[in-house]
Amino acid sequence: MQDKAISKFIEKYFLHFNAASLVDAAKEYKNQLNNNAKMLLSMAGAMSTAELGKILAEMIRKQKIHIISCTGANLEEDIMNLVAHSHYKRIPNYRDLNSQDELNLLEKGLNRVTDTCIPEEEAFRRIQKHIFKIWKDAEEKGERFFPHEFMYKLLLSGNLEQHYEIEPENSWMLAAAKANLPIVVPGWEDSTMGNIFASYVIKGELKASTMKTGIEYMTFLADWYIKNSEKGIGFFQIGGGIAGDFPICVVPMLSQDLEMENTPFWSYFCQISDSTTSYGSYSGAVPNEKITWGKIDGKTPQFIIESDATIVAPLIFAYILDM
Repeated sequence: MQDKAISKFIEKYFLHFNAASLVDAAKEYKNQLNNNAKMLLSMAGAMSTAELGKILAEMIRKQKIHIISCTGANLEEDIMNLVAHSHYKRIPNYRDLNSQDELNLLEKGLNRVTDTCIPEEEAFRRIQKHIFKIWKDAEEKGERFFPHEFMYKLLLSGNLEQHYEIEPENSWMLAAAKANLPIVVPGWEDSTMGNIFASYVIKGELKASTMKTGIEYMTFLADWYIKNSEKGIGFFQIGGGIAGDFPICVVPMLSQDLEMENTPFWSYFCQISDSTTSYGSYSGAVPNEKITWGKIDGKTPQFIIESDATIVAPLIFAYILDM
């Protein structure tokens, strides 16, 4: 869109409360980029299944995001949507389902995420047979990689192209693979592919050491932060949980545990959250609590948008992309 229709609409009508916070956060995000800062996207929830890739892929291609921290589910579910989209089943009346309805979905191999069911056979198993070979080949060569690196190898191999069911440009993981975008995936083991990898380890078909670990992800992130923080690094967080908790701690680790006194704070912080605001809930804590932990500075631009990320994130990304 050359006329910036979405951006103009947001500026005209989003004037107060959470709407105003959205605009303020989007404007400061752009300001950070204009000052040559980098931006980390922390992504929890089921954003890949919500098809955020349709606009997130463009954010990656346009270099509006420079590193991602995401759950294992978001890492894999974008690829599942890429290869099995036509087999997904939407359940608009999901709030009305009873336990027997849920069991019926399970028997059909449909795993529900809110109003959307992921087809086990076409999604999980279709990826599994290809990724196992990549895992095994690496092990036989004595090589070790991170979870996202194995996924990049899978996507760039071309082996999945025969199964594509959406336009490839709408896959954020494919865009990330082509750009070799840095990704950290804390707690990857609790994802479906993590469970599958663990099952092969238990059966003796793979070695656990073939997969790089969370500690190695943290050391990788520390090195990346040091090398990229000269102009600042912003932190844009969707949801809560480990996808956000893990990467934001790299700053106090560098400054306090490694005693690197000149480590810059995160230069921007924004969280989209529907968690109840609470100092007893980490996901619901307001941003200024992070000051006492040495994560952000008192002068760091900070925003919290208490709303649904499936609505807010595409709007902010559209604004940043001048749509």
